[in-house]
Amino acid sequence: MNHRRNRRNRRTLARTGTLLAAVLLAAGCTGSGGSSKGADAKAADDPSQVSGTITVLTHRTDLVQDGTMKKYADAFSKTYPKVKVKFDAITDYEEEVKIRMNTENYGDVLMIPNVINKNDYPRFFASLGTQEELSKKYRFTGFTTVDGKVYGQSPMGATPGFLYNKRIWAEAGVTEWPTTPEEFLTALKAIKSKTDAVPYYTNFAAQWPLTQWTYVNGSVSCDTGATAALAEGNPWAEDGELRVGDRLLYDIVNQGLIEKDPTTTNWEGSKPQLAKGEIATAWLGSWAVIQFRQAAEKAGADPDDIGFMPFPARVDGKACATATPDYNQAVSIHSEHKEAARAWIDWFTEKSGYAEDNLSIATLSDAPLPEALKPYEEQGVELIELDDTKGGAVKDIDRASEVGIYAPEYRQDLVDLARGAKDGDVDDFLDDLGKRWTEAQKTVGS
Repeated sequence: MNHRRNRRNRRTLARTGTLLAAVLLAAGCTGSGGSSKGADAKAADDPSQVSGTITVLTHRTDLVQDGTMKKYADAFSKTYPKVKVKFDAITDYEEEVKIRMNTENYGDVLMIPNVINKNDYPRFFASLGTQEELSKKYRFTGFTTVDGKVYGQSPMGATPGFLYNKRIWAEAGVTEWPTTPEEFLTALKAIKSKTDAVPYYTNFAAQWPLTQWTYVNGSVSCDTGATAALAEGNPWAEDGELRVGDRLLYDIVNQGLIEKDPTTTNWEGSKPQLAKGEIATAWLGSWAVIQFRQAAEKAGADPDDIGFMPFPARVDGKACATATPDYNQAVSIHSEHKEAARAWIDWFTEKSGYAEDNLSIATLSDAPLPEALKPYEEQGVELIELDDTKGGAVKDIDRASEVGIYAPEYRQDLVDLARGAKDGDVDDFLDDLGKRWTEAQKTVGS
């Protein structure tokens, strides 16, 4: 999501950070919601001595309602018998938690809202330790590190890519993954001419799936410094990674390789449709594989037909895919039971089986890849983790430019342009994004 990713569970995960950042937490960051002194949430030496009742804020309303989270808590209590875990499931997670964080009452454990500036983490969350130490054991530590300390830990990660129906692609005569955007377009054209499936499904009406295209960043260049490149360069320059991704999306739509009317797409409905072969392809993330396979089972289709492939780009013959964390769990700086809260985070990351249950990338660095990504190993796709040191700067630039790389609006405009519902030239459109972005870079940090 997936957990995560009933995707409203994935919707906020769709990183709606910029959308919500328009109302930032600016007021909250200067109010009672933070402390400049900092605090630590230390790991327990003896689980039998850790005690307290902790409240865990979660966006996974589905897993709370169906009892899954209670099962995790029951298993946790076998190791930490004196700790009681309560869940507060929140539907509009980002918006509601943002408001709560203007107070001192935002649970003991919470998923870090996207709206919070990274440099403000020490004001709201207790440190989990140093990156130097934690990075020896876990992936993704850099995404929540401030001044060498880690303030959040994700229970799992995901990688962007194309979900596809392997049976339909084979019927169209395409049995090898495309390696260039041109090859990808050729494959979709073959699907259109040789099958009855919709070659590509935009999920335009749901909006948030369009934001997933931002995560081509890093996959095109195989560069772990791709986030810094966003902060310091023009992502819509001639060979810019976002231009490569956005141009492919434009061409898919412009060449009539999508559903008849994007405004009528249905996210939940797309799952059984792709599972049954009525849809051939959709750009999402590895978190979605389990959701679509479950939809296949319910629809009487073959779950093994659901495949996953990397973005069609190669560097010296090698494909890359970025691995990024899901929501990062953090300990509230105001928690009265920080040791118990830290125990929950560590146990949920290491022992719960949450990542495995969601066919996702485990946070433990020595854990094997999920079955859904075994083809990546077989075909030599390299999973890379982006350096997020400049992640805060990218969000600042995005806000200042009003482009919205983590929001759906500009790609909705791009799709409308491609399908003739909006006038304009695609190169002018992308050049304008680049101009606004690079102008905003001059104002950030000044």
